Amino acid sequence: MINSKSSNLLTLQAVHTHIGPYHILQGVDLNVAHGQLTMLLGRNGAGKSTTLRTIMGLWQASAGELSLDGASIKGMNTADIALRGIGYVPENMGIFSDLSVRENMLLAARSGPMDPQRLEWIFGLFPALKQFWEKPAGKLSGGQKQMVAIGRAILEKRRLYMFDEPSKGLAPVMINSMIAALRELKKEGATILLVEQNLAVAQALGDAVAVMDSGRIIHNGSMAELSRDTELQQRLLGLSVGAH
Repeated sequence: MINSKSSNLLTLQAVHTHIGPYHILQGVDLNVAHGQLTMLLGRNGAGKSTTLRTIMGLWQASAGELSLDGASIKGMNTADIALRGIGYVPENMGIFSDLSVRENMLLAARSGPMDPQRLEWIFGLFPALKQFWEKPAGKLSGGQKQMVAIGRAILEKRRLYMFDEPSKGLAPVMINSMIAALRELKKEGATILLVEQNLAVAQALGDAVAVMDSGRIIHNGSMAELSRDTELQQRLLGLSVGAH
């Protein structure tokens, strides 16, 4: 258990997750500091998405401890974890295709009516949301759906935002819009945990970085340090930030 005065908002200590017969997370130790954007990087199948899903209670940790601002969230159901102040965008975006953009956004307004000022801020980040406000979300392009998912997650201020590969499948212009939006969120002092495969996105946004392999965290450090060290990039990821 972490101390409530810790600089870390989220802490995972020796977390294990089993999915059926498969042992996916094998002792994950992860800290997400208040007010920072922490990148969670790693090759496909390293356990990044499973880590986010375990934090949200979608899959229950079989061992270890998960703490949010000093209070354990292990064993809690997903709805109660979300009510602790976590906004989560899964890899599949979680959009309700038959509902309009407006109706999708309304689902995120847990504390009452949508704040008009906050909504206009989101429209400034993602003008397409205003343009297609009454259109079924299922009719939007992949990039526009991702904007709905992100917009829904940030509609109300959260203690922690988690995004699972938000740039996946997006055209470069949409990736640039997403980066700009997350930079604006950082200016609010938001705490963000971001899973990414696109190292250019990681370089543009990350403060801290944790690298996963085979269900464990194998590296912690600053994103700036990893960006400068091509040898470390190759060893940890088999990739180079400068090549993306």
